[in-house]
Amino acid sequence: MDMVQIDQVRQFNRTVTERVGVLHDHYLGRDRPIGEARLLWEIGEEGQDVRQLRERLALDSGYVSRLLRSLEADGLVTVEPQARDARVRTVGLTDAGRAERAMLDGRSEELASSLLEPLNTAQRARLTVAMAEVDRLLTAGTVALDTVDPNHPDAQYCLRSYFAEVQQRFENGFDPARSLLPDAGELRPPHGLFLVARLHGEPVGCAGLKLPPGAPAEIKRMWVAPRTRGLGLGRRFLTELENRAAQQGCDVLRLDTNKTLSAAIGLYHSSGFQEVPAFNDEPYAHHWFEKQLTAPPSR
Repeated sequence: MDMVQIDQVRQFNRTVTERVGVLHDHYLGRDRPIGEARLLWEIGEEGQDVRQLRERLALDSGYVSRLLRSLEADGLVTVEPQARDARVRTVGLTDAGRAERAMLDGRSEELASSLLEPLNTAQRARLTVAMAEVDRLLTAGTVALDTVDPNHPDAQYCLRSYFAEVQQRFENGFDPARSLLPDAGELRPPHGLFLVARLHGEPVGCAGLKLPPGAPAEIKRMWVAPRTRGLGLGRRFLTELENRAAQQGCDVLRLDTNKTLSAAIGLYHSSGFQEVPAFNDEPYAHHWFEKQLTAPPSR
């Protein structure tokens, strides 16, 4: 890791925490720290499950419980068991909580304005563009890739979303019964694996890898949710699956794709895949790709 880059990140963190006022317990001039203020914002008008709040903010359950107890003591939130499942707790804002959230919202806008006001027009544009890029890259860094069973609910959600999208995008629609879909057993160790990408605990992408004995490895059903496109997740899936295949001793990685998926085709080309003659009878494929793999470095 580049120490110059690390030092720059640390400097950025110090500047931001100072400028947005998170170094004391009276965030935005109110009698509460930023943790409680942020929790009020995330609860929102509709309320939230406590589990979803924890995952959204990447906080441990004990800390979230302490924050909620403080807000509850101040009469700003209510915490109750979910009607359909008493094991799940839901949190909602009281009238006082909604008023406090509105107050914080207004003061947050004032803080944002105070950061921009001293700058000239060109500097404001540069700062906001840079902030958008930082936000995008930091969000990309929070996406987690996990190996799951292909029958896991998150895997099934991604596959259904994938099928629904290609049904609309392919010229003649998409019928899973006609496609050469791998069965679940082909995407479980030792015959393969299935990855799910999660952002704040929610599934936002998937990719499968077939590892047939004596044959090239094959990528199947790679999909990224539209709201997370542009975060580099497709390339990250490819890199991870290439490494997994190489670790299993595979020296060739294959995939096929439909001609309407132009962004995916561009990704494969830029990632070192070469177009080859058809190696299967997939009725929805127009392009077939291969990539020669190198063994991962020994540790």
